[in-house]
Amino acid sequence: MSRLCTICARAGSKGVKNKNIRLLNGKPLISYTIQQALETKLFDFIAVSSDSDEILNIAKAEGLKHLIKRPAKLASDHAAKLPVIQHCASQVEILTNSRFDTYVDLDATSPLREPQDIINAVNLLESTSASNVITAAPSRRSPYFNLVELDENGIARLSKSTNNAVTRRQDSPECFDMNASIYVWNRESLMNNLSIFNDNTRLYVMPEDRSQDIDSELDFLIVDTIMKSKS
Repeated sequence: MSRLCTICARAGSKGVKNKNIRLLNGKPLISYTIQQALETKLFDFIAVSSDSDEILNIAKAEGLKHLIKRPAKLASDHAAKLPVIQHCASQVEILTNSRFDTYVDLDATSPLREPQDIINAVNLLESTSASNVITAAPSRRSPYFNLVELDENGIARLSKSTNNAVTRRQDSPECFDMNASIYVWNRESLMNNLSIFNDNTRLYVMPEDRSQDIDSELDFLIVDTIMKSKS
């Protein structure tokens, strides 16, 4: 099986300034994801996409050769993630004159994943008829029990209901929080869809302690604390 890994990391960030290059336990945040991808030994090529020369230089220092300069229109706060991945994958296909069986995107803001998580998610795609695989952790809130919405009158109501009232969270249907860590596709699914949710999307479940996504200063502090406790 031929496989491509993309890591897409832009310069800007509202929640944590310069988060992709910010030092976390002594290393730039993006370096953790690059090293995890390399450790799996799964990939024919690993590519980093960014609008930032500093990020691309870090990737180069980590030994990567496929450095994709992201166009400005794909680097704004409003740019969707999927077109960015499609652009990066397409550019690598042109540079290498190759197409791949499996495409994997790793989010640079999820440094607590383990290489085995990447391997397992890829195996789930390649051993089934799945079009793509996403990752998640067991949800801490349930839309059937303690996740609420406000209706048009400002009244709080459960987000979802069942025929029988759920009186304990443990009795509600199993739900998951997407952790924005690992995405896996076959080529057709990646290049020909506008959503990560398709008719045959599968889920790889990761534990909560490996699912922290850095999107705020509090997230950064939590991940830094977890890493230091393990070192």
